[in-house]
Amino acid sequence: MSVVEFHARRRAPLPGSAEARERSIRRRVALVWALLVLNVLTYTGSLLPIPGAVGKAVTQGALPLALLVALTVNRRVCVRPNVFLCLVGLLVIAAIVTALQPQYLGTVYRTFRLTEFFAVLWLLTPWWGRRDLLLVRCHLASLGVVLASVLLGLLVAPGHAMAGGRLTGVFWVIPATQVAHYAAVVLGLVVVLWLGGKVRGQATAAVAVVTVVILILTHTRTALVGTVAGILVAGLSLIVAKARVRRFFAAASIVASIVIITLSSVITTWLARGQGADQLTELTGRTKVWGPLLAFPRDNFQMIFGFGLSNDSFNGLPIDSNWLASYQTQGLFGVAVCATILIFLLVAAYFQPRGVQRALALFLVAYCLVASFTEVGFTDASMYLLDLTLAASLIVPSATGGRPTLE
Repeated sequence: MSVVEFHARRRAPLPGSAEARERSIRRRVALVWALLVLNVLTYTGSLLPIPGAVGKAVTQGALPLALLVALTVNRRVCVRPNVFLCLVGLLVIAAIVTALQPQYLGTVYRTFRLTEFFAVLWLLTPWWGRRDLLLVRCHLASLGVVLASVLLGLLVAPGHAMAGGRLTGVFWVIPATQVAHYAAVVLGLVVVLWLGGKVRGQATAAVAVVTVVILILTHTRTALVGTVAGILVAGLSLIVAKARVRRFFAAASIVASIVIITLSSVITTWLARGQGADQLTELTGRTKVWGPLLAFPRDNFQMIFGFGLSNDSFNGLPIDSNWLASYQTQGLFGVAVCATILIFLLVAAYFQPRGVQRALALFLVAYCLVASFTEVGFTDASMYLLDLTLAASLIVPSATGGRPTLE
Protein backbone atom coordinates (compact mmCIF):
# COMPACT_ATOMS: atom_id res chain seq x y z
CA MET A 1 0.00 0.00 0.00
CA SER A 2 2.42 2.68 -1.11
CA VAL A 3 2.21 5.35 -3.78
CA VAL A 4 5.98 5.61 -4.01
CA GLU A 5 8.72 3.03 -4.27
CA PHE A 6 11.16 3.08 -1.37
CA HIS A 7 14.66 1.72 -1.76
CA ALA A 8 14.99 -1.69 -0.19
CA ARG A 9 17.06 -1.94 2.99
CA ARG A 10 19.43 -4.76 3.77
CA ARG A 11 18.41 -6.54 6.92
CA ALA A 12 18.89 -9.88 8.56
CA PRO A 13 16.45 -12.43 7.21
CA LEU A 14 13.65 -13.40 9.56
CA PRO A 15 12.28 -16.89 10.00
CA GLY A 16 9.19 -17.66 7.98
CA SER A 17 6.73 -17.40 10.86
CA ALA A 18 8.32 -14.17 12.14
CA GLU A 19 8.25 -12.65 8.65
CA ALA A 20 4.58 -13.57 8.26
CA ARG A 21 3.79 -12.03 11.65
CA GLU A 22 5.66 -8.87 10.71
CA ARG A 23 3.67 -8.57 7.46
CA SER A 24 0.42 -9.08 9.37
CA ILE A 25 1.36 -6.37 11.87
CA ARG A 26 2.32 -3.93 9.12
CA ARG A 27 -0.98 -4.49 7.34
CA ARG A 28 -3.02 -3.95 10.49
CA VAL A 29 -1.10 -0.81 11.40
CA ALA A 30 -1.73 0.46 7.86
CA LEU A 31 -5.42 -0.40 8.24
CA VAL A 32 -5.64 1.51 11.53
CA TRP A 33 -4.05 4.58 9.96
CA ALA A 34 -6.35 4.37 6.93
CA LEU A 35 -9.38 4.19 9.22
CA LEU A 36 -8.18 7.28 11.08
CA VAL A 37 -7.89 9.10 7.76
CA LEU A 38 -11.37 7.93 6.78
CA ASN A 39 -12.75 9.17 10.09
CA VAL A 40 -11.50 12.72 9.53
CA LEU A 41 -13.03 12.80 6.03
CA THR A 42 -16.34 14.15 7.29
CA TYR A 43 -19.18 13.01 5.04
CA THR A 44 -21.16 15.90 3.55
CA GLY A 45 -22.42 14.29 0.35
CA SER A 46 -21.46 12.31 -2.73
CA LEU A 47 -22.06 12.16 -6.45
CA LEU A 48 -23.01 8.54 -5.87
CA PRO A 49 -26.47 7.68 -4.48
CA ILE A 50 -25.22 7.15 -0.93
CA PRO A 51 -27.75 8.05 1.81
CA GLY A 52 -26.45 10.63 4.24
CA ALA A 53 -26.99 8.32 7.20
CA VAL A 54 -24.89 5.61 5.55
CA GLY A 55 -22.06 7.99 4.68
CA LYS A 56 -21.93 9.37 8.22
CA ALA A 57 -22.07 5.86 9.66
CA VAL A 58 -19.03 4.90 7.58
CA THR A 59 -16.91 7.80 8.80
CA GLN A 60 -18.10 7.64 12.40
CA GLY A 61 -17.82 3.86 12.53
CA ALA A 62 -14.25 3.97 11.20
CA LEU A 63 -12.92 5.26 14.54
CA PRO A 64 -14.19 2.47 16.85
CA LEU A 65 -13.10 -0.03 14.20
CA ALA A 66 -9.63 1.54 14.21
CA LEU A 67 -9.55 1.16 17.99
CA LEU A 68 -10.50 -2.52 17.75
CA VAL A 69 -7.88 -3.24 15.08
CA ALA A 70 -5.25 -1.35 17.08
CA LEU A 71 -6.04 -3.53 20.10
CA THR A 72 -5.56 -6.68 17.99
CA VAL A 73 -2.08 -5.57 17.01
CA ASN A 74 -1.19 -4.21 20.46
CA ARG A 75 -3.01 -6.63 22.74
CA ARG A 76 -0.83 -5.89 25.77
CA VAL A 77 -1.57 -2.15 25.38
CA CYS A 78 2.12 -1.27 25.38
CA VAL A 79 2.81 2.42 24.76
CA ARG A 80 5.91 4.56 24.39
CA PRO A 81 5.98 7.57 26.72
CA ASN A 82 6.28 10.79 24.73
CA VAL A 83 5.80 14.48 25.36
CA PHE A 84 3.73 15.13 22.22
CA LEU A 85 0.79 12.90 23.16
CA CYS A 86 0.97 14.15 26.75
CA LEU A 87 0.44 17.66 25.37
CA VAL A 88 -2.43 16.44 23.21
CA GLY A 89 -3.77 14.80 26.34
CA LEU A 90 -4.04 18.24 27.93
CA LEU A 91 -6.39 19.24 25.11
CA VAL A 92 -8.44 16.10 25.73
CA ILE A 93 -8.66 16.84 29.46
CA ALA A 94 -9.69 20.44 28.78
CA ALA A 95 -12.39 19.23 26.37
CA ILE A 96 -13.70 16.80 28.99
CA VAL A 97 -13.76 19.51 31.67
CA THR A 98 -15.76 21.79 29.38
CA ALA A 99 -18.15 19.03 28.29
CA LEU A 100 -18.98 18.30 31.94
CA GLN A 101 -20.46 21.77 32.32
CA PRO A 102 -24.28 21.53 32.07
CA GLN A 103 -24.53 24.29 29.45
CA TYR A 104 -22.04 22.55 27.11
CA LEU A 105 -23.43 19.01 27.06
CA GLY A 106 -23.79 19.28 23.28
CA THR A 107 -20.04 18.87 22.96
CA VAL A 108 -20.03 15.42 24.60
CA TYR A 109 -19.97 13.45 21.33
CA ARG A 110 -17.09 15.45 19.87
CA THR A 111 -15.20 15.10 23.15
CA PHE A 112 -15.74 11.33 23.17
CA ARG A 113 -14.56 11.15 19.55
CA LEU A 114 -11.38 13.09 20.36
CA THR A 115 -10.72 10.82 23.36
CA GLU A 116 -11.15 7.71 21.22
CA PHE A 117 -8.90 9.18 18.52
CA PHE A 118 -6.32 9.98 21.20
CA ALA A 119 -6.43 6.39 22.51
CA VAL A 120 -5.76 4.96 19.03
CA LEU A 121 -2.73 7.25 18.62
CA TRP A 122 -1.32 5.96 21.91
CA LEU A 123 -1.79 2.35 20.79
CA LEU A 124 0.30 3.08 17.67
CA THR A 125 3.28 4.51 19.61
CA PRO A 126 5.26 1.20 19.59
CA TRP A 127 5.65 1.74 15.82
CA TRP A 128 7.03 5.25 16.16
CA GLY A 129 10.62 5.83 15.09
CA ARG A 130 10.86 2.83 12.77
CA ARG A 131 13.70 3.09 10.30
CA ASP A 132 11.50 1.70 7.52
CA LEU A 133 9.19 4.76 7.90
CA LEU A 134 6.11 2.57 8.25
CA LEU A 135 3.76 5.35 9.33
CA VAL A 136 5.00 7.61 6.52
CA ARG A 137 4.17 4.86 4.05
CA CYS A 138 0.72 4.49 5.61
CA HIS A 139 0.09 8.23 5.42
CA LEU A 140 1.17 8.44 1.79
CA ALA A 141 -0.90 5.41 0.83
CA SER A 142 -4.05 6.71 2.54
CA LEU A 143 -3.74 10.20 1.07
CA GLY A 144 -2.90 8.68 -2.31
CA VAL A 145 -6.21 6.80 -2.32
CA VAL A 146 -8.09 9.99 -1.43
CA LEU A 147 -6.38 11.97 -4.20
CA ALA A 148 -6.99 9.15 -6.69
CA SER A 149 -10.72 9.40 -5.94
CA VAL A 150 -10.57 13.17 -6.53
CA LEU A 151 -8.84 12.70 -9.91
CA LEU A 152 -11.30 9.98 -10.88
CA GLY A 153 -14.13 12.36 -10.10
CA LEU A 154 -12.47 15.00 -12.28
CA LEU A 155 -12.37 12.55 -15.18
CA VAL A 156 -15.92 11.24 -14.72
CA ALA A 157 -17.70 14.48 -13.79
CA PRO A 158 -15.47 17.47 -14.55
CA GLY A 159 -18.38 19.90 -14.25
CA HIS A 160 -19.09 18.85 -10.69
CA ALA A 161 -15.43 18.50 -9.72
CA MET A 162 -14.58 22.03 -10.93
CA ALA A 163 -17.78 23.71 -9.74
CA GLY A 164 -16.86 27.22 -8.65
CA GLY A 165 -13.57 27.04 -10.55
CA ARG A 166 -11.78 24.99 -7.89
CA LEU A 167 -11.10 21.25 -7.80
CA THR A 168 -13.14 19.37 -5.19
CA GLY A 169 -13.91 15.74 -4.48
CA VAL A 170 -17.20 14.48 -5.90
CA PHE A 171 -17.35 10.75 -5.15
CA TRP A 172 -16.76 11.78 -1.55
CA VAL A 173 -17.33 15.51 -1.27
CA ILE A 174 -14.04 17.09 -0.17
CA PRO A 175 -13.61 20.89 -0.16
CA ALA A 176 -10.90 22.38 -2.36
CA THR A 177 -8.85 23.49 0.65
CA GLN A 178 -8.71 19.94 2.00
CA VAL A 179 -7.84 18.49 -1.41
CA ALA A 180 -4.99 20.99 -1.60
CA HIS A 181 -3.86 20.03 1.90
CA TYR A 182 -3.64 16.34 0.99
CA ALA A 183 -1.84 17.06 -2.28
CA ALA A 184 0.62 19.43 -0.56
CA VAL A 185 1.50 16.89 2.13
CA VAL A 186 2.02 14.10 -0.41
CA LEU A 187 4.16 16.39 -2.59
CA GLY A 188 6.27 17.59 0.32
CA LEU A 189 6.84 14.15 1.83
CA VAL A 190 7.83 12.58 -1.49
CA VAL A 191 10.19 15.43 -2.40
CA VAL A 192 11.87 15.24 1.01
CA LEU A 193 12.17 11.46 0.69
CA TRP A 194 13.81 11.95 -2.70
CA LEU A 195 16.19 14.56 -1.28
CA GLY A 196 17.15 12.02 1.37
CA GLY A 197 17.73 9.29 -1.21
CA LYS A 198 14.75 7.14 -0.15
CA VAL A 199 12.67 7.41 -3.34
CA ARG A 200 13.68 7.04 -6.97
CA GLY A 201 13.61 10.05 -9.25
CA GLN A 202 11.01 8.71 -11.69
CA ALA A 203 8.50 8.00 -8.92
CA THR A 204 9.14 11.43 -7.41
CA ALA A 205 8.65 13.17 -10.76
CA ALA A 206 5.36 11.35 -11.39
CA VAL A 207 3.97 12.18 -7.94
CA ALA A 208 5.21 15.79 -8.19
CA VAL A 209 3.50 16.37 -11.54
CA VAL A 210 0.15 14.99 -10.35
CA THR A 211 0.15 16.81 -7.00
CA VAL A 212 1.28 20.12 -8.50
CA VAL A 213 -1.56 19.92 -11.04
CA ILE A 214 -3.99 19.28 -8.18
CA LEU A 215 -2.60 22.24 -6.23
CA ILE A 216 -3.02 24.51 -9.26
CA LEU A 217 -6.58 23.32 -9.90
CA THR A 218 -7.60 23.86 -6.26
CA HIS A 219 -6.44 27.50 -6.30
CA THR A 220 -5.40 27.26 -2.65
CA ARG A 221 -2.72 29.75 -1.68
CA THR A 222 -2.23 28.48 1.87
CA ALA A 223 -1.30 24.98 0.72
CA LEU A 224 1.10 26.37 -1.89
CA VAL A 225 2.88 28.66 0.59
CA GLY A 226 2.97 25.93 3.21
CA THR A 227 4.49 23.44 0.77
CA VAL A 228 7.23 25.83 -0.32
CA ALA A 229 8.02 26.79 3.28
CA GLY A 230 8.03 23.16 4.43
CA ILE A 231 10.31 21.94 1.63
CA LEU A 232 12.62 24.90 2.20
CA VAL A 233 12.96 24.17 5.93
CA ALA A 234 13.36 20.43 5.37
CA GLY A 235 15.88 20.95 2.59
CA LEU A 236 17.99 23.32 4.66
CA SER A 237 18.24 20.65 7.36
CA LEU A 238 19.83 18.32 4.76
CA ILE A 239 21.83 20.82 2.71
CA VAL A 240 25.12 20.23 4.52
CA ALA A 241 24.95 16.45 4.35
CA LYS A 242 23.44 15.89 0.88
CA ALA A 243 24.94 17.10 -2.39
CA ARG A 244 21.62 16.28 -4.06
CA VAL A 245 19.92 18.90 -1.88
CA ARG A 246 22.45 21.57 -2.87
CA ARG A 247 21.95 20.80 -6.55
CA PHE A 248 18.16 20.82 -6.08
CA PHE A 249 18.15 24.25 -4.46
CA ALA A 250 20.47 25.66 -7.13
CA ALA A 251 18.26 24.32 -9.93
CA ALA A 252 15.07 25.40 -8.15
CA SER A 253 16.41 28.93 -7.72
CA ILE A 254 17.17 29.22 -11.43
CA VAL A 255 13.81 27.79 -12.48
CA ALA A 256 11.91 29.97 -10.01
CA SER A 257 13.70 33.09 -11.25
CA ILE A 258 12.87 32.32 -14.88
CA VAL A 259 9.23 31.52 -14.08
CA ILE A 260 8.76 34.69 -12.04
CA ILE A 261 10.29 36.86 -14.75
CA THR A 262 8.41 35.33 -17.67
CA LEU A 263 5.07 34.43 -16.04
CA SER A 264 4.69 37.08 -13.35
CA SER A 265 1.33 38.31 -14.66
CA VAL A 266 -0.09 34.78 -14.85
CA ILE A 267 1.11 34.00 -11.33
CA THR A 268 -0.37 37.23 -9.99
CA THR A 269 -3.72 36.49 -11.64
CA TRP A 270 -3.75 32.96 -10.25
CA LEU A 271 -2.93 34.13 -6.73
CA ALA A 272 -5.58 36.87 -6.86
CA ARG A 273 -8.31 34.37 -7.87
CA GLY A 274 -10.35 37.25 -9.26
CA GLN A 275 -10.56 38.96 -5.88
CA GLY A 276 -10.26 42.68 -5.32
CA ALA A 277 -7.95 44.49 -2.92
CA ASP A 278 -10.60 44.54 -0.17
CA GLN A 279 -11.09 40.77 -0.33
CA LEU A 280 -7.35 40.15 -0.24
CA THR A 281 -6.79 42.39 2.78
CA GLU A 282 -9.72 40.73 4.55
CA LEU A 283 -8.29 37.27 3.72
CA THR A 284 -11.36 36.36 1.65
CA GLY A 285 -13.74 37.58 4.33
CA ARG A 286 -12.12 35.74 7.23
CA THR A 287 -11.43 38.88 9.24
CA LYS A 288 -15.16 39.65 9.25
CA VAL A 289 -15.61 36.59 11.48
CA TRP A 290 -12.48 37.06 13.57
CA GLY A 291 -13.39 40.51 14.87
CA PRO A 292 -16.84 39.61 16.28
CA LEU A 293 -15.43 36.36 17.70
CA LEU A 294 -12.79 38.21 19.73
CA ALA A 295 -15.34 40.81 20.86
CA PHE A 296 -17.89 38.21 22.01
CA PRO A 297 -18.44 38.49 25.79
CA ARG A 298 -17.06 35.62 27.91
CA ASP A 299 -16.82 34.81 31.58
CA ASN A 300 -13.56 33.70 33.17
CA PHE A 301 -14.20 29.99 32.57
CA GLN A 302 -15.06 30.56 28.91
CA MET A 303 -11.97 32.70 28.44
CA ILE A 304 -9.69 30.03 29.90
CA PHE A 305 -11.37 26.82 28.65
CA GLY A 306 -13.64 28.03 25.83
CA PHE A 307 -17.10 26.82 24.86
CA GLY A 308 -16.21 23.18 24.13
CA LEU A 309 -15.50 21.34 20.89
CA SER A 310 -17.67 22.38 17.96
CA ASN A 311 -17.63 22.47 14.16
CA ASP A 312 -15.18 25.42 14.33
CA SER A 313 -17.73 28.02 13.32
CA PHE A 314 -19.01 31.27 14.84
CA ASN A 315 -22.53 32.53 14.18
CA GLY A 316 -22.83 29.96 11.42
CA LEU A 317 -19.66 31.09 9.61
CA PRO A 318 -16.36 29.15 9.48
CA ILE A 319 -13.61 30.57 11.69
CA ASP A 320 -10.77 29.52 9.36
CA SER A 321 -7.94 30.06 11.83
CA ASN A 322 -6.60 27.43 14.16
CA TRP A 323 -5.63 30.00 16.78
CA LEU A 324 -9.01 31.68 16.91
CA ALA A 325 -10.84 28.36 16.66
CA SER A 326 -8.75 27.07 19.57
CA TYR A 327 -9.62 30.20 21.54
CA GLN A 328 -13.31 29.68 20.79
CA THR A 329 -13.45 25.97 21.65
CA GLN A 330 -10.75 25.59 24.34
CA GLY A 331 -9.93 29.15 25.36
CA LEU A 332 -6.53 30.57 26.15
CA PHE A 333 -5.53 27.17 27.53
CA GLY A 334 -6.04 25.55 24.13
CA VAL A 335 -4.12 28.31 22.34
CA ALA A 336 -1.20 27.88 24.76
CA VAL A 337 -1.15 24.10 24.31
CA CYS A 338 -1.24 24.39 20.49
CA ALA A 339 1.69 26.81 20.57
CA THR A 340 3.58 24.51 22.96
CA ILE A 341 3.03 21.51 20.66
CA LEU A 342 4.53 23.32 17.67
CA ILE A 343 7.44 24.71 19.68
CA PHE A 344 8.17 21.31 21.21
CA LEU A 345 8.21 19.58 17.80
CA LEU A 346 10.53 22.23 16.32
CA VAL A 347 12.93 22.12 19.28
CA ALA A 348 12.90 18.31 19.43
CA ALA A 349 13.59 18.09 15.69
CA TYR A 350 16.45 20.60 16.02
CA PHE A 351 18.27 18.33 18.46
CA GLN A 352 17.85 15.21 16.31
CA PRO A 353 20.69 13.97 14.08
CA ARG A 354 20.56 15.16 10.48
CA GLY A 355 18.67 12.75 8.32
CA VAL A 356 15.53 12.13 6.33
CA GLN A 357 13.36 11.49 9.39
CA ARG A 358 14.25 14.85 10.88
CA ALA A 359 13.66 16.55 7.52
CA LEU A 360 10.24 14.91 7.13
CA ALA A 361 9.23 16.05 10.61
CA LEU A 362 10.39 19.60 9.91
CA PHE A 363 8.39 19.70 6.67
CA LEU A 364 5.21 18.61 8.44
CA VAL A 365 5.62 21.03 11.32
CA ALA A 366 6.49 23.96 9.03
CA TYR A 367 3.52 23.20 6.79
CA CYS A 368 1.10 22.96 9.74
CA LEU A 369 2.49 26.18 11.22
CA VAL A 370 1.83 28.10 7.98
CA ALA A 371 -1.60 26.51 7.52
CA SER A 372 -2.63 27.23 11.12
CA PHE A 373 -3.29 30.89 10.30
CA THR A 374 -6.09 30.10 7.82
CA GLU A 375 -7.00 26.47 8.62
CA VAL A 376 -8.33 24.69 11.71
CA GLY A 377 -7.85 21.28 13.30
CA PHE A 378 -5.14 21.16 15.96
CA THR A 379 -7.59 20.82 18.86
CA ASP A 380 -9.85 18.16 17.34
CA ALA A 381 -9.61 14.81 15.56
CA SER A 382 -8.42 16.03 12.15
CA MET A 383 -5.90 15.52 9.40
CA TYR A 384 -3.71 18.23 10.91
CA LEU A 385 -3.52 16.29 14.16
CA LEU A 386 -2.51 13.22 12.15
CA ASP A 387 0.18 15.27 10.37
CA LEU A 388 1.59 16.47 13.69
CA THR A 389 1.44 12.94 15.12
CA LEU A 390 3.40 11.68 12.13
CA ALA A 391 5.98 14.42 12.72
CA ALA A 392 6.27 13.44 16.38
CA SER A 393 6.71 9.77 15.44
CA LEU A 394 9.69 10.66 13.24
CA ILE A 395 11.73 12.39 15.94
CA VAL A 396 11.79 9.60 18.50
CA PRO A 397 14.58 7.01 18.67
CA SER A 398 13.99 3.62 17.13
CA ALA A 399 12.86 0.90 19.56
CA THR A 400 14.12 -2.71 19.41
CA GLY A 401 15.79 -2.17 16.09
CA GLY A 402 12.67 -0.61 14.64
CA ARG A 403 10.70 -3.85 14.63
CA PRO A 404 8.37 -4.14 17.61
CA THR A 405 6.35 -7.34 17.57
CA LEU A 406 3.36 -6.83 19.80
CA GLU A 407 0.33 -9.08 19.64
